[in-house]
Amino acid sequence: MRFGIDIAQQRLEFGEVLERARLGEELGFEGAWGFDHLVPMYGEGPGNCFEGMTTLAALATGTSRIRLGLLVTGATYRHPSVPAAQAVTVDHASGGRLDLALGSAWFEGEHRQLGIPFPPVAERFDLLEDTLEITSRLFTGEEVSYRGRVVSLEGARLRPVPVQQPGPPLWIGGTGPRRTLPLVARFADAWHAFGTAESLAAASAEVDRLAEAAGRDPGSILRAGSLSLSEPWDEVRRTIESLAAVGIGYLVCGWPGEGQGRVEEFARLVLPAFS
Repeated sequence: MRFGIDIAQQRLEFGEVLERARLGEELGFEGAWGFDHLVPMYGEGPGNCFEGMTTLAALATGTSRIRLGLLVTGATYRHPSVPAAQAVTVDHASGGRLDLALGSAWFEGEHRQLGIPFPPVAERFDLLEDTLEITSRLFTGEEVSYRGRVVSLEGARLRPVPVQQPGPPLWIGGTGPRRTLPLVARFADAWHAFGTAESLAAASAEVDRLAEAAGRDPGSILRAGSLSLSEPWDEVRRTIESLAAVGIGYLVCGWPGEGQGRVEEFARLVLPAFS
């Protein structure tokens, strides 16, 4: 099992965000994960919330080994060409440590507050599909003309190409059977979802079926879930074992309310047995 740590860059000073990423690196976590929001998702009242992609760029130069990503980059916040260019920049700044996770976005209140258009769900998934196509094609460094459902390109090109080839691993989050899982089957290097071992097993089997239909090896798609560090350690161990048994190979550990000491305890008492 591989583990990442959610550094949750809200209601903190930026120095604390960097400290969390560095702590994850020191403790042996594979990845440090933020989120892609512009206002806090949790808690009451106003508070700090650092933009995701620029946060990753800063963390890239403040760390040396840990991989970096956002769960997940929302397609509605930027024209699809922009996250592609940002991803190339972060990939170079980090020496090839970016995981690029993409999703359709969901936080309507944030969009309304900041004046960002929030289309209906079908259009958001059309935009996500365009974003996945455009990103994959622009990573080649070749000229791209593309007629999309929402966004089109004409003679577009980005340079340099990413450090990681053919590009940073693409993650897609969600379990929606009609739009999300078919996109996972077509594009994803990794699939992240929330759920029990039973529910994730069923969705994973559907990813297998769809990937085979798309001509891809289902085994090439990493399966990832999430893990709470606030439960008793015996329960945490059982959860890891149950998820591993249904093919989950990566767990993103939520930053616990108990704070840094709880993360350090997990790294000492649990992580070594599963890494």
